[in-house]
Amino acid sequence: MAWRRHEMLRWTQAALLILGCLGLGFYAFGYFQAALFQRYEQWRLEKTLATGTQRMDHLHETHQPARTAVVAGAALGRIEIPRLGLSVVLVEGVRRRDLRVAVGHIPGTALPNEVGNVGIAGHRDTYFRELRRIRPGDLVIVSTSAGSTAYSVESTRVVKPSNIGVLAASTQPVLTLVTCYPFNYIGSAPERFIVRARVRRSP
Repeated sequence: MAWRRHEMLRWTQAALLILGCLGLGFYAFGYFQAALFQRYEQWRLEKTLATGTQRMDHLHETHQPARTAVVAGAALGRIEIPRLGLSVVLVEGVRRRDLRVAVGHIPGTALPNEVGNVGIAGHRDTYFRELRRIRPGDLVIVSTSAGSTAYSVESTRVVKPSNIGVLAASTQPVLTLVTCYPFNYIGSAPERFIVRARVRRSP
Protein backbone atom coordinates (compact mmCIF):
# COMPACT_ATOMS: atom_id res chain seq x y z
CA MET A 1 0.00 0.00 0.00
CA ALA A 2 2.83 2.38 0.80
CA TRP A 3 4.37 1.99 -2.65
CA ARG A 4 0.99 2.69 -4.25
CA ARG A 5 0.62 5.91 -2.30
CA HIS A 6 4.15 6.85 -3.28
CA GLU A 7 3.40 6.13 -6.94
CA MET A 8 0.20 8.17 -6.83
CA LEU A 9 2.10 11.06 -5.25
CA ARG A 10 4.69 10.92 -8.02
CA TRP A 11 1.99 10.98 -10.70
CA THR A 12 0.21 13.84 -8.97
CA GLN A 13 3.41 15.87 -8.78
CA ALA A 14 4.14 15.17 -12.45
CA ALA A 15 0.61 16.20 -13.47
CA LEU A 16 0.83 19.45 -11.48
CA LEU A 17 4.22 20.21 -13.02
CA ILE A 18 2.83 19.67 -16.52
CA LEU A 19 -0.20 21.86 -15.81
CA GLY A 20 2.06 24.57 -14.42
CA CYS A 21 4.27 24.48 -17.51
CA LEU A 22 1.23 24.62 -19.78
CA GLY A 23 -0.11 27.59 -17.86
CA LEU A 24 3.20 29.45 -18.11
CA GLY A 25 3.42 28.60 -21.79
CA PHE A 26 -0.07 29.92 -22.46
CA TYR A 27 0.71 33.15 -20.58
CA ALA A 28 3.99 33.62 -22.45
CA PHE A 29 2.29 33.00 -25.79
CA GLY A 30 -0.39 35.60 -25.01
CA TYR A 31 2.21 38.12 -23.87
CA PHE A 32 4.37 37.79 -26.98
CA GLN A 33 1.33 37.78 -29.26
CA ALA A 34 0.16 41.07 -27.73
CA ALA A 35 3.67 42.56 -27.92
CA LEU A 36 4.04 41.66 -31.59
CA PHE A 37 0.58 43.02 -32.40
CA GLN A 38 1.36 46.30 -30.63
CA ARG A 39 4.72 46.71 -32.34
CA TYR A 40 3.39 46.00 -35.82
CA GLU A 41 0.30 48.19 -35.56
CA GLN A 42 2.26 51.05 -33.99
CA TRP A 43 4.75 50.84 -36.88
CA ARG A 44 1.94 50.75 -39.42
CA LEU A 45 0.24 53.81 -37.90
CA GLU A 46 3.50 55.74 -37.75
CA LYS A 47 4.10 54.98 -41.41
CA THR A 48 0.61 56.22 -42.31
CA LEU A 49 1.00 59.41 -40.30
CA ALA A 50 4.42 60.08 -41.82
CA THR A 51 3.20 59.78 -45.41
CA GLY A 52 0.00 61.79 -45.03
CA THR A 53 -0.90 65.36 -44.19
CA GLN A 54 -2.39 65.02 -40.73
CA ARG A 55 -4.14 67.65 -38.65
CA MET A 56 -4.38 67.87 -34.89
CA ASP A 57 -7.81 68.55 -33.37
CA HIS A 58 -9.65 67.98 -36.65
CA LEU A 59 -12.86 67.47 -34.65
CA HIS A 60 -13.17 71.21 -34.24
CA GLU A 61 -14.74 71.21 -37.68
CA THR A 62 -18.46 71.79 -37.65
CA HIS A 63 -19.39 69.05 -40.13
CA GLN A 64 -19.57 65.39 -39.22
CA PRO A 65 -17.17 63.26 -41.28
CA ALA A 66 -18.67 60.32 -43.14
CA ARG A 67 -18.75 57.17 -41.01
CA THR A 68 -16.31 54.61 -42.23
CA ALA A 69 -16.92 50.88 -42.14
CA VAL A 70 -15.14 49.13 -39.30
CA VAL A 71 -14.31 45.47 -38.82
CA ALA A 72 -14.33 43.81 -35.41
CA GLY A 73 -10.79 43.37 -34.15
CA ALA A 74 -9.28 45.69 -36.76
CA ALA A 75 -6.81 48.35 -35.63
CA LEU A 76 -8.30 51.85 -35.65
CA GLY A 77 -5.37 53.88 -34.36
CA ARG A 78 -3.64 54.67 -31.10
CA ILE A 79 -4.31 56.31 -27.76
CA GLU A 80 -1.53 58.13 -25.89
CA ILE A 81 -1.32 59.71 -22.45
CA PRO A 82 2.15 61.29 -22.43
CA ARG A 83 2.40 62.00 -18.69
CA LEU A 84 1.70 58.36 -17.88
CA GLY A 85 3.98 57.03 -20.62
CA LEU A 86 1.01 55.23 -22.15
CA SER A 87 0.89 54.48 -25.88
CA VAL A 88 -1.35 51.63 -26.97
CA VAL A 89 -3.06 50.46 -30.15
CA LEU A 90 -6.83 50.91 -30.38
CA VAL A 91 -8.91 48.21 -32.07
CA GLU A 92 -12.58 47.90 -32.89
CA GLY A 93 -14.53 45.93 -30.27
CA VAL A 94 -14.22 44.81 -26.68
CA ARG A 95 -14.23 41.04 -27.06
CA ARG A 96 -11.80 39.05 -24.94
CA ARG A 97 -9.52 38.52 -27.93
CA ASP A 98 -9.55 42.28 -28.65
CA LEU A 99 -8.66 43.40 -25.13
CA ARG A 100 -5.95 40.75 -24.84
CA VAL A 101 -3.80 42.56 -27.43
CA ALA A 102 -4.99 46.18 -27.28
CA VAL A 103 -7.61 48.55 -25.91
CA GLY A 104 -10.99 48.51 -27.66
CA HIS A 105 -13.42 51.00 -29.12
CA ILE A 106 -16.82 50.35 -27.56
CA PRO A 107 -19.35 49.56 -30.31
CA GLY A 108 -22.29 51.95 -30.40
CA THR A 109 -20.20 54.96 -29.37
CA ALA A 110 -18.73 57.54 -31.74
CA LEU A 111 -15.70 56.49 -33.73
CA PRO A 112 -12.42 58.33 -33.06
CA ASN A 113 -12.82 60.44 -36.21
CA GLU A 114 -16.40 61.46 -35.36
CA VAL A 115 -17.92 64.17 -33.21
CA GLY A 116 -19.57 62.58 -30.17
CA ASN A 117 -18.79 60.41 -27.16
CA VAL A 118 -15.92 58.07 -28.06
CA GLY A 119 -15.87 55.12 -25.66
CA ILE A 120 -12.67 53.11 -25.15
CA ALA A 121 -12.24 50.16 -22.78
CA GLY A 122 -9.16 48.32 -21.55
CA HIS A 123 -8.08 45.88 -18.86
CA ARG A 124 -7.02 47.33 -15.49
CA ASP A 125 -4.18 44.82 -15.19
CA THR A 126 -2.64 45.46 -18.62
CA TYR A 127 -2.85 48.52 -20.88
CA PHE A 128 -5.14 50.66 -18.72
CA ARG A 129 -3.38 49.93 -15.44
CA GLU A 130 -1.72 53.37 -15.58
CA LEU A 131 -5.13 55.03 -15.39
CA ARG A 132 -4.84 54.67 -11.63
CA ARG A 133 -2.44 57.65 -11.79
CA ILE A 134 -4.43 59.84 -14.16
CA ARG A 135 -5.56 63.28 -13.05
CA PRO A 136 -7.57 66.24 -14.38
CA GLY A 137 -5.74 68.23 -17.02
CA ASP A 138 -3.78 65.28 -18.40
CA LEU A 139 -3.39 65.26 -22.17
CA VAL A 140 -4.90 62.33 -24.09
CA ILE A 141 -4.19 61.98 -27.82
CA VAL A 142 -6.22 59.70 -30.08
CA SER A 143 -4.63 59.18 -33.50
CA THR A 144 -6.03 57.49 -36.59
CA SER A 145 -5.17 57.59 -40.28
CA ALA A 146 -7.53 60.61 -40.51
CA GLY A 147 -5.54 62.64 -38.01
CA SER A 148 -5.05 63.19 -34.28
CA THR A 149 -7.36 64.66 -31.68
CA ALA A 150 -6.13 66.03 -28.36
CA TYR A 151 -8.31 65.75 -25.27
CA SER A 152 -7.92 67.12 -21.76
CA VAL A 153 -9.02 64.98 -18.81
CA GLU A 154 -11.96 66.63 -17.09
CA SER A 155 -12.91 64.16 -14.37
CA THR A 156 -12.75 60.61 -13.03
CA ARG A 157 -15.43 58.62 -11.23
CA VAL A 158 -16.31 55.11 -10.09
CA VAL A 159 -19.63 53.60 -11.18
CA LYS A 160 -21.45 50.29 -11.20
CA PRO A 161 -21.19 48.14 -14.35
CA SER A 162 -24.90 48.75 -14.98
CA ASN A 163 -24.35 52.50 -15.31
CA ILE A 164 -24.24 52.77 -19.10
CA GLY A 165 -25.15 56.45 -18.96
CA VAL A 166 -21.44 57.30 -19.06
CA LEU A 167 -21.49 56.16 -22.70
CA ALA A 168 -24.52 58.23 -23.70
CA ALA A 169 -24.33 60.01 -27.04
CA SER A 170 -23.07 63.59 -27.07
CA THR A 171 -23.21 66.46 -29.53
CA GLN A 172 -19.76 67.51 -28.35
CA PRO A 173 -16.43 65.76 -28.98
CA VAL A 174 -15.75 63.91 -25.71
CA LEU A 175 -13.78 60.84 -24.75
CA THR A 176 -14.74 58.21 -22.17
CA LEU A 177 -12.18 55.68 -20.94
CA VAL A 178 -13.47 52.62 -19.07
CA THR A 179 -11.67 49.99 -17.02
CA CYS A 180 -12.48 47.73 -14.08
CA TYR A 181 -12.08 48.92 -10.48
CA PRO A 182 -10.51 48.57 -7.93
CA PHE A 183 -7.21 48.26 -9.76
CA ASN A 184 -5.72 45.78 -7.25
CA TYR A 185 -8.86 43.67 -6.85
CA ILE A 186 -8.38 39.91 -7.15
CA GLY A 187 -10.93 38.34 -9.46
CA SER A 188 -13.79 39.97 -11.32
CA ALA A 189 -13.84 43.61 -10.17
CA PRO A 190 -17.27 44.89 -9.00
CA GLU A 191 -17.04 48.46 -10.29
CA ARG A 192 -15.86 50.53 -13.24
CA PHE A 193 -13.37 53.40 -13.31
CA ILE A 194 -14.41 56.14 -15.72
CA VAL A 195 -12.24 58.89 -17.19
CA ARG A 196 -14.02 61.72 -19.02
CA ALA A 197 -12.06 64.04 -21.27
CA ARG A 198 -13.06 66.89 -23.57
CA VAL A 199 -11.40 67.96 -26.79
CA ARG A 200 -8.79 70.64 -26.32
CA ARG A 201 -9.60 73.89 -28.02
CA SER A 202 -6.93 75.51 -30.14
CA PRO A 203 -5.66 78.80 -28.69
